[in-house]
Amino acid sequence: MKFSDAFTLSTRMFKNRPMRTFLTILGVSVGIGTVLFLVSLGYGLQQVILNKITTADSLLSLDVSPGVSNLVKLSQENVDKIAQIEGVVETSRLANISAQITLDDKTADGSVLAVDQSFFRLNGVNINYGKEFSSDDALEAVISSAALKLFDLNQEEVMGKNVQLTLYITSINAEGFEEVQTVKREDNYTVVGVIEDENSVFAYAPLKSISDIKISQFDQLKAKVAHNGVMEPIRNQIMEQGFLVSSLSDTIDQANKIFQIIQIILFSFGFVALLVSAIGMFNTMTISLLEKTNEIGIMRSLGITGRDIKKIFFMESSIMGFLGGLGGVAVGYGAGLIVNLGFNLLAKNLGGKPLELFYTPSIFIVFIIVFSTVVGFLTGVFPSFRAAKLNPLDALRYK
Repeated sequence: MKFSDAFTLSTRMFKNRPMRTFLTILGVSVGIGTVLFLVSLGYGLQQVILNKITTADSLLSLDVSPGVSNLVKLSQENVDKIAQIEGVVETSRLANISAQITLDDKTADGSVLAVDQSFFRLNGVNINYGKEFSSDDALEAVISSAALKLFDLNQEEVMGKNVQLTLYITSINAEGFEEVQTVKREDNYTVVGVIEDENSVFAYAPLKSISDIKISQFDQLKAKVAHNGVMEPIRNQIMEQGFLVSSLSDTIDQANKIFQIIQIILFSFGFVALLVSAIGMFNTMTISLLEKTNEIGIMRSLGITGRDIKKIFFMESSIMGFLGGLGGVAVGYGAGLIVNLGFNLLAKNLGGKPLELFYTPSIFIVFIIVFSTVVGFLTGVFPSFRAAKLNPLDALRYK
């Protein structure tokens, strides 16, 4: 039997039993759509979270901090040593200073994070509203959203306002005792950006703008490496100097492992729906076998082989599986768009930002269609072998 003849015979279901065929394909589409919807949600949440904390530069940056014992301090001398390590292309410092932040007639206790301008880029800090410093020595500040609440201002109102900083500098005197020096900055800092952080009251300020203050040690250093291949050797060299070293890529690896588990769990839930639809398809193919028993007897009497009978049944079930996969992609993608639209409308009304909660890799779409076709093919295995083994005389007498 020619392929074209087998294809014609296997597609007669759309003409002879259109409603049952449509409902069977719809059942498969719902199962596949559920799988696509849930897995796309897992991918989408992964993208949202990772995009919030990563940039290309931050993935190549090492986070250096003083040891637990504080015997090794992150002084400027040590910063220079790290910067001279082969493969380190850029460094950025951070000093966390206790402070009071004054805006208009309100004062809040918090901290000033004095940083180099490149720290935002190397640390993957996202400015929620506004921008970062225009230069390393600009009299500009980026404050947290928690500070906004204390000042009873929104993001739009705080932009361009001036803040005054009173710093409490801790140092060790000649006798070895710790003393605190209060330094009130005479210059005002203009607010140019807001960072989403509801837990801590702080303001980022350019480190060079307080260069007249002697800072004996830094709390954190970002060291960007040339490429991923040299990250581990450089990390080991810095650790040999007594510093604690971590990288954002370690966190990303752990997050990806967690999301892989989440995606497997979501796929499992969707697979239950797909299993139910596969049972429905198997039932359809079994009924089709009973309806075609006389027809199979006639075809066998005319010389059609059992192999050709199998081919017809396999093609019929595979076509339904393939069309179910295409329908499932439409169902899953459409459901994702509707849910995402509803979520963003709700977020907009509550003052939040729109997010893309669903992300579907192209390779997964191809996989889900192939997977649906294979499921359809497998549901036709039992009916096709049973049809091929029918005795022609018994098939002709079947009513």
